[in-house]
Amino acid sequence: MSRLVYLFYQGLLALSCLSMLAAFGSVALGIVARQAQWDIPGLDAYAGYAIVCSLFLALPATLASGDHIRVTLALDRLPASMRGVMEWFCLGAGLVVAGVMAWFAIRLAWVSWVTHDVSPAADVTPLWIPQMGVVLGCIGFAVAFAHALVVRWQGGDFMAKSGGEAARAE
Repeated sequence: MSRLVYLFYQGLLALSCLSMLAAFGSVALGIVARQAQWDIPGLDAYAGYAIVCSLFLALPATLASGDHIRVTLALDRLPASMRGVMEWFCLGAGLVVAGVMAWFAIRLAWVSWVTHDVSPAADVTPLWIPQMGVVLGCIGFAVAFAHALVVRWQGGDFMAKSGGEAARAE
């Protein structure tokens, strides 16, 4: 089951990479269009949608790989008994926050779809389309926190311990 969850994270990360490439393409096309004096409406909005999708879709994979800014700086200075309790608390609080984010992202996309809400920019894109990237990312983030709790319950250590690596010593 854990392998399937990691494949899910990697799939979302691949979609995140595609979104970042779409943002780059949109910005590059906008630059070329400006130089050629073409008018392509909505390119800024498309770049924004792609960047937001990229950020949210990358959340689960970055949590699973231990690349989020975490509270390890404070946790490392606690006694071992207190550290375990605080890790449980942090993972539980993270799951609650990620679950609430997922709930409201789903609700927002649903309302946008039901009301036929469109972008106020020149592209007039139905807003539920770019919001689906946010929905997938938030659901994946909640799954990643639930997975972290399961790993912790099984005796594993989901949160990477900070060692000599400077990048992880937030």
